[in-house]
Amino acid sequence: MFLALATPGFMPSERSILPRHLRVELEDALTYSRVVSIIGARQVGKTTLVRDIMQTGRFITLDDATTLDAIENDPWEELKTLRAELEDAPLIVDEAQRSHQLPLAIKRIVDLDDRPGQFVITGSSNIFTSSHVTDSLAGRLLTLTLWPLTVAETMSRGPSTILDWAVSGSPDLRELPTPQRLDRMAYVDLILRGGYPNIRNLQRRKRQRVYREYVHTIVDRDVADIVRVRKTDALRRLIDQLAVRTASELNIAELCSLIGVRRSTVNQYLDVLLRLSLVFKLGAWTSGETRREIKNAKYHFADTGVAAALRHLTTRSFGVDGDPAALGGLAESFVFSEILRAAPHQENDFRFHHWRDQRGREIDILAESGYRLVAIEVKASSAAGRADFRHLDWFATVGPGKTRTMTSILFYLGERMLSFGGRRYALPVSCLWGAV
Repeated sequence: MFLALATPGFMPSERSILPRHLRVELEDALTYSRVVSIIGARQVGKTTLVRDIMQTGRFITLDDATTLDAIENDPWEELKTLRAELEDAPLIVDEAQRSHQLPLAIKRIVDLDDRPGQFVITGSSNIFTSSHVTDSLAGRLLTLTLWPLTVAETMSRGPSTILDWAVSGSPDLRELPTPQRLDRMAYVDLILRGGYPNIRNLQRRKRQRVYREYVHTIVDRDVADIVRVRKTDALRRLIDQLAVRTASELNIAELCSLIGVRRSTVNQYLDVLLRLSLVFKLGAWTSGETRREIKNAKYHFADTGVAAALRHLTTRSFGVDGDPAALGGLAESFVFSEILRAAPHQENDFRFHHWRDQRGREIDILAESGYRLVAIEVKASSAAGRADFRHLDWFATVGPGKTRTMTSILFYLGERMLSFGGRRYALPVSCLWGAV
């Protein structure tokens, strides 16, 4: 059964702490990898995961000035002493991006000791970016990404396995979780709340204010750990433009004109935001069969609550008098983020893309597993019909998907699970977490 139901392994250890699906992957990684690096944006819950949920090893944070000073002055001796006290339990180093000396010291220790599970490293960016260090740690380092909460996590449920369902031999709607009955504005509320544990349940005005301040903190503090940015106001303008353009291909020349910087600077800023997990780059899928396929990447804001706050969107923005197109990109990013965060928990491996050709045919999300494809469209409407599958059908029968085993899914804001035959399904978005 492909259900997203609560299981004992995902129940919170106490009522105030929500479960994180990454816990299972982290605990498994510690059985075979010497170093596990957890990266993720500020306040997504990295510290809570490694200190309060995992409940093993010794926890230190480099946010503590004394600890950071000790590590920077003599990292090898400090880490060696801490490791000696732990035996087989991991040393957990939080906010690791604060130290420039840490990566080489860790490399030296694990070069001399081949036991798995020696270090858990967390940070807003990957400290093992030097090609020398990364190459030397090949086979000894595993990097995991912690994203904001999924809806399933907020409900203390296990992760969705809908991608495994989609690539199975004969997908059966009866194997999916019963969708939660939500109307359009209930979906809007989920999109506006986002997935940051300590922010999403605040009252709307406070929540959006905190989200906007959160972005300022990233620009003023976390970006400096990666690169020196002279024009922080230009970086903030770029983030605002990305929020407006979530789920869209970017016109770099247009962005350069809007924020007043060169192309090389925009590309550098985009790289920084990707490394900080604030945005996600979704590459274009190409079949190699036609030159008419567009190769530009899409960019998704990693959290729709942050994107909506930057745009000052409220539930009224999506009412009768609101912009009918405003919800489309946010809904697509919301669905993509739920699927992306569930992907590590599938039995099958998946790679994600989007697809578009020069004639305007497009697929919002393509999940690829070997020769099997899951083609996903997102519709910000409570109704679904055969006409909504026109691009999906062309792609599967005439286009580059015709040689693949392909399942087409239309996620929409309605309540019914519908089968249109030929591995084509219209599913409520709430199938990604199920009924209460």
